Amino acid sequence: MKEYILKSERVKKLRESALSKFPGVSVERGRLLTKAYKEHEGKSKYLVRAYAVKEILENMTIYIKDGELIAGNQSVDERTAPFFPEYAVDWIVDELKEKGNFDSREGDKFRVPEEEIPEMIEICEWWRGKTLKDRAFAQMPQEIKEAGIVKIIHGEGNMTSGDGHIVPSFEKVLNKGLRGVIEEAKEAREKVDITVYGGYNKVDFLKSVEIVAEAVINFAHRYADLALKLAQSEKDETRKKELLQIHENCLKVPENPADTFWEGVQAIWFIHLVIQIESNGHSASLGRVDQYLYPLYKQDIIDGNVERDFAKELLQCLWVKLYSVIKVRSTSHSGYGAGYPTYQNVTLGGSKANGKDCTNELSYLILESVGENKLTQPNLAVRYHANSPERFIRECASVAATGYGMPAMHTDEIIIPALLNKGVDFKDAYDYTMVGCVEVAVPGKWGYRCTGMTFLNLVKATELVLNDGYDNRTGLQMLKGQGKLTDFETYDDLWRAWENHIKHYTKLTVALDTLADTHLEEFPDILLSSLVDNCIERGLTAKEGGAVYDIVSGLQVGIANAANSLYALKTLVYDGKVLTKEEVYNALQNDYAGEEGERIRKILLEVPKYGNDIDEVDEFAENIYWSYINEIQKYHNTRYGRGPKNGGYGVSTSGISSNVPMGTVSGATPDGRRAYTPAAEGGSPTQGTDVNGPTAVLNSVNKLPTLMITGGQLLNQKYSPDLVRSPEQFEKFVDVIKSFIASKGWHIQFNIISGETLKAAQCEPEKHRDIIVRVAGYCAQFVTLDKTTQNDIISRTEQKL
Repeated sequence: MKEYILKSERVKKLRESALSKFPGVSVERGRLLTKAYKEHEGKSKYLVRAYAVKEILENMTIYIKDGELIAGNQSVDERTAPFFPEYAVDWIVDELKEKGNFDSREGDKFRVPEEEIPEMIEICEWWRGKTLKDRAFAQMPQEIKEAGIVKIIHGEGNMTSGDGHIVPSFEKVLNKGLRGVIEEAKEAREKVDITVYGGYNKVDFLKSVEIVAEAVINFAHRYADLALKLAQSEKDETRKKELLQIHENCLKVPENPADTFWEGVQAIWFIHLVIQIESNGHSASLGRVDQYLYPLYKQDIIDGNVERDFAKELLQCLWVKLYSVIKVRSTSHSGYGAGYPTYQNVTLGGSKANGKDCTNELSYLILESVGENKLTQPNLAVRYHANSPERFIRECASVAATGYGMPAMHTDEIIIPALLNKGVDFKDAYDYTMVGCVEVAVPGKWGYRCTGMTFLNLVKATELVLNDGYDNRTGLQMLKGQGKLTDFETYDDLWRAWENHIKHYTKLTVALDTLADTHLEEFPDILLSSLVDNCIERGLTAKEGGAVYDIVSGLQVGIANAANSLYALKTLVYDGKVLTKEEVYNALQNDYAGEEGERIRKILLEVPKYGNDIDEVDEFAENIYWSYINEIQKYHNTRYGRGPKNGGYGVSTSGISSNVPMGTVSGATPDGRRAYTPAAEGGSPTQGTDVNGPTAVLNSVNKLPTLMITGGQLLNQKYSPDLVRSPEQFEKFVDVIKSFIASKGWHIQFNIISGETLKAAQCEPEKHRDIIVRVAGYCAQFVTLDKTTQNDIISRTEQKL
């Protein structure tokens, strides 16, 4: 098994600097944004936004750290979150006034400099009533508010941040430069007919594209000037040459096309960076880096302009930059993505439309560079297919076997047909990339949130179905009149109630999505939209329907718990008559308290569970998912009929770490799960119930209607390091991956670390800072997670080969 050891002293220093930084929050962006909104009040939403981005890029603090090869920073310091008051301010004021800062949380702690807190609160007060959340809540029906309190649905992230979950056309930047984008916008603006409805909005959007693109060019030039200034005082000749090259790079890109690999890396970083200054939506991803940067890399290698090791160092500097990006969320929402995730995905490999393999030497270099860096960013994914090279499979296995949690693995043979099924063109389907965690999109052609819309809590749904819609925790009544467990004479009666509940809650999720999306149009992402195909041509932002494709997805959480619960009820109550309805209902209401409750729980736990390749159990998971899919397919998003293809919904088991907070608000369920404990994660089996080995788990997960799951299917597997240590064991691990490829699975990822090591990290976090774990569709430093999420990861089944 190959070792991955970071050799670059430069990168070691930069990596250590970022890792040792306690996360902060800076008021600077919020100050500059608010100034611009005040000065340009009365202008269209496009122009106000454009001038705000311009104000920020012209005046924000910039720096180039000693040794950096790639210039550009998100905030006043690395690992310091910018302030985005336009999306929501209530939680900021509440937390600052109640807690004094953001550093007393159990997990995802941040610190605002004390001297900035009064100004931050003052800015928040100016934004009250104007934010995305305020606008949405002003129109929100009481039923949706109560559903959010009960936590049958959760859409806080949709109303407290920008969209994200997207990959722009980095190729356009590399091939045309932003100067080319400006010319494209000017030409489109000249063709707009202002005698028709919407014409003036199109003109202002296209003007905004020009303003923001010029601002990004000038932003890059600020770094060029800084690099030159630093070079003039630099004593070390080697570093002086580097700074002078940074100066030249930043003068040239992203304004103009890139001609070298170094310029290409710098160009994509500037674009990726500004997208995350413009908006705080997470899961902004880099896409298929090994494909669009390969021509520059290959030519530089041929011409002798770059050596392989230096190219790797450039990539590793870029990965440190990705890690430096950070975003602060409310405490209430942080549990849904614990561990400071930003989900900046990079995807390698895959097949071409002619069936040939896409893997190249840059694919291997990126894989190696990420394996050596061992940071939580980028979120590395690989695309396998039937003709994937043996070398690529083994190299990916080697990186995964180090216990680093990456790469996540996917297969073209299921994802491409799923995209074709949604109406994606043949050529585009083969160009798909992973976005964020495990969701998919066509880079530069897809709108926002291929997943990331409203969460649906299937554990809470199980509780409500069995209790006539009444929520014991809050005392609130959801859908009433369907009956409770003791009212259902047959399993068919229970199933009809389930379908009616799911129908109702699905409608609520779409209603909440529509509400949030409607008001998000008031905060357009100008740069991002200019780099999504058809936005400039149509004169529409991505949020208004400018993209080629627009298919979104919510996140469905706890499918294993729901399936195991309904299977247990049918088997033990309705078919086997082992337990009565009353016995189970009373045990659930009392959280299995007392000897009688524990007796009933023991019987429920002994029933076969999803994840063991037992058809009759797995069928329940299939049926539960179809009950949701059949409903969600009836709906469309707010861009439907406005230009993009499809305009509908996919589905997703990629619930990130929401299984923890969604479980901890849900009562006991008939699978034996106790009240207010974590749910099952993603599409994975319930913790500790998959006893028939990894192949059985894979077979069970593959029985789900994966062709419909364009929002992403999530499967986590946990192995002991002892199982991949020897050559013989490593070969078995490679065989597991090959079985996954042959089975046409959507996704698999591995935590290769022992429970004992994780427990030791809980006791002595300062000694285990570098432990990276796969939380859901992303990785995090284990010691940054809250205790409940840590315990959830420890409790997952350790598979045997």
